Amino acid sequence: MKVKTDKYTPWIVGITILLNSVIALLFFMPKYEGLSHLDLTFLPALNAVFNSFTTLFLLGALIFIKRKNITMHRRFIFAAFTSTFLFLITYVFYHLNAESTPFGGEGVIKVIYYIVLISHIVLAAPTVFLALYTAVFGYKMDVERHRKIARYTMPIWLYVSITGVLVYLLISPYY
Repeated sequence: MKVKTDKYTPWIVGITILLNSVIALLFFMPKYEGLSHLDLTFLPALNAVFNSFTTLFLLGALIFIKRKNITMHRRFIFAAFTSTFLFLITYVFYHLNAESTPFGGEGVIKVIYYIVLISHIVLAAPTVFLALYTAVFGYKMDVERHRKIARYTMPIWLYVSITGVLVYLLISPYY
């Protein structure tokens, strides 16, 4: 059964543009000084934890759908969306209140860091759009279209969640 996506498209596009715009603006906006007395250095580690959970939930969802257990697949996807949402909240809060940390490594590790970081950023932006469309098709049980888009969404979302942790591990000595 083909799901009519016309009513979802403006919402999905709007949410995608809003989230990506907010994240992009974080790096150009002045930092809020009202919470400067708080030590927020724990938040990047918490972000890495949320990304780790997202990875585990996505892998669980993949395992359960391979076993044709749709109920557990949905639960793990919901958990992945939840941990991603929690990541987003803490990420935005941290970057509203703290200056960006420059990478201090040199040589090969610096090249690796920037390759991981840039690929992470480039793929994170469309992941919002892909994940929401994939979820709509899955929720509406449009299995054909869900499978078709999930083949791209799952590996990209996994890559983004894994590289989010790698970015943290590579830059954490410089916080």
